[in-house]
Amino acid sequence: MTTPIPPGREGLIPHLVCSPCAEAIEFYKKAFGAEELARMPAPDGERMMHAEISIGGQPVFLVDDFPEYCGGKSGTATALGGTPVTIHRYVEDCDAAITQAEEAGATVKMPAQDMFWGDRYGVITDPFGHQWSLATHIRDLTPEQMMSGMQEAFSQS
Repeated sequence: MTTPIPPGREGLIPHLVCSPCAEAIEFYKKAFGAEELARMPAPDGERMMHAEISIGGQPVFLVDDFPEYCGGKSGTATALGGTPVTIHRYVEDCDAAITQAEEAGATVKMPAQDMFWGDRYGVITDPFGHQWSLATHIRDLTPEQMMSGMQEAFSQS
């Protein structure tokens, strides 16, 4: 029986424009241990109409850029000069995850550091212009402790 929401697709699914998509798949495998689940080549035989990977058991959809279907405009994050969207991921070891991503070709935008909200946190940009934040939760704090820590952190800026 067909269901309106396929199993494993219950939550939000990032859908990234990455050109070339085939290179993005390989990057995500090296950087994040992604598992490739599907590829659907475009009629031109060079680009991907759809690809799917899984990172940490969560689906991510990928597609090559198709400006010919978007009013002649590229939709990649690099063509747009970056993105205001950050994809966040909790990992066992934030420092190791950032190092792995950097060795795979990512640029470290913010090295890992202990943050006032209780996470060790850093940010990378992948070679396709997408921004990822990686974190490891290191201590549980009350909202009051986080507010106090935030005030202290921002008073030093």
